[in-house]
Amino acid sequence: MRINDDIRAREVRVIDEDGQQLGIMSSRDAVHVAMEHHLDLVEISPQARPPVCKILDYGKYRYEQQKREKEARKKQKVFEIKEVKLRPGIEDHDFGVKFKNAARFLQDGNKVKVTIMFRGREMSHPELGEALLNKMAEQLGDAAVVEKKPKIEGRNMTMVVAPKQK
Repeated sequence: MRINDDIRAREVRVIDEDGQQLGIMSSRDAVHVAMEHHLDLVEISPQARPPVCKILDYGKYRYEQQKREKEARKKQKVFEIKEVKLRPGIEDHDFGVKFKNAARFLQDGNKVKVTIMFRGREMSHPELGEALLNKMAEQLGDAAVVEKKPKIEGRNMTMVVAPKQK
């Protein structure tokens, strides 16, 4: 953002601190008008023809702009991806433990990547892994949305579930 003597345009459209248009004038004259009011001339929209400049207190303007950006960052939701790893021959109790972990991660607002790891001859039965992933998605039910369907990637089959938005 350019201010005062850094403004390169010959002519600028000037707006005073109250929002009133002062018209089009040379940038040098506009800087003098701003100095008389003990304020800065700030280029608001450089792409316009002629560029639009506003007379204001630059320090206060920057502070308010940073405050708005900070508020916008607060409102952004950052998702963390947690992973739960299973094997095709997993027992029911172990599956229950992994399910509880996945449900807790979803409750905390994180996405969950469920991975089935295949070893050796287990690769010849990918339907077992897909059945496990479908069972997990079914049990998570209303708490989650399947974001990425089960897919084989090398010796692993993965599925991503996200918390359901309220």
